[in-house]
Amino acid sequence: MNTDIILVRMLKLTAVFTIWLAVVSAAPADPILRKLDPTLRFQHERDSTGKYHLVDMWMTLSDLAEANRYSPVTDNVYHLFTRANPTVSQPMHTNSIGLLQASNYNNGRRTIVLIHGWRDSPISDSMVALIPAFLAAEDLNVFVVDWTAASDSINYPVVLSNAVESGRAIGHFINWLNEATGSSPVQYHIVGHGLGGHQAGIAARTVVGDVAYVTGLDPSMVGWINHSDRFSPNDGSYTEVIHTNCGVNGYISDLAQVDFYPNGGESMPGCDSHACDHARSYFYFAESITTGGFTGRQCVNYLAAVLQTCNVLPGTLQMGGLRPKYGSSGVYLVWTNAAPPFSLN
Repeated sequence: MNTDIILVRMLKLTAVFTIWLAVVSAAPADPILRKLDPTLRFQHERDSTGKYHLVDMWMTLSDLAEANRYSPVTDNVYHLFTRANPTVSQPMHTNSIGLLQASNYNNGRRTIVLIHGWRDSPISDSMVALIPAFLAAEDLNVFVVDWTAASDSINYPVVLSNAVESGRAIGHFINWLNEATGSSPVQYHIVGHGLGGHQAGIAARTVVGDVAYVTGLDPSMVGWINHSDRFSPNDGSYTEVIHTNCGVNGYISDLAQVDFYPNGGESMPGCDSHACDHARSYFYFAESITTGGFTGRQCVNYLAAVLQTCNVLPGTLQMGGLRPKYGSSGVYLVWTNAAPPFSLN
């Protein structure tokens, strides 16, 4: 081949390689894949223990790689509590038929599924409050979802992504449980706090059939404003949300068929921190299970509830409780005491 032709081709290849190198060098080392929130990129967010973390609300390629290391089907553990074992759980996984058969699960009972929040655990305050309240009120199967393999990370975009995957895995666990035992979606009440609040909705909509009752306890705000998987009114036959730290840790606007705003949804009596406000949602709900208290006054919309100006509509409704309130809808303002018993009625 002519030496001049070879030289020209080598020069062309060198030019192409130089351009490619320049493009690669100019590209970000960790490209942005998604902006999780329309507001500031870096925000302070509290976990369920009340601790602040500075979180990056832009999900990067490395975040995606970290999220992919979580496998909810194998990593999530489902701890069963019943009146026969109210303090020591019987753990199981999806498809663990041997553990299921050896457990105290009874397909003739209603089943409660409890989901903790960010950097919480199955022995967190929320679970300690709710498990005995449910078992004292009725003979139930109570499953506590342990998704700490994902929720313990301080990388919030990763945890948020994994919360969605965990919610779907919980729904698949319920589908497997129903197939294995003959149970029905109408026997279920799914309850979640914080990030677990949105998971409760995701799990319910993943279940084959309509889950009877879905409760969100102050579902998270950060990262969920424009999120297509956030808690939805149609996630179950009856859906309810209790807002106690709205606009900070909790979602500010209505999400369910029925939304309750105790004391306007923020600054709970007896609390001196946002963490305390956030926690009040499960303390109020636990009390509603055992006493049936908390009468809400109907509001025109959630802004009226936040501003505590609900004096137009005459309707009332009980907040929380054991049974779904089929056919109910709207926004309600509730007043509480500063200490237990929290209900004024």
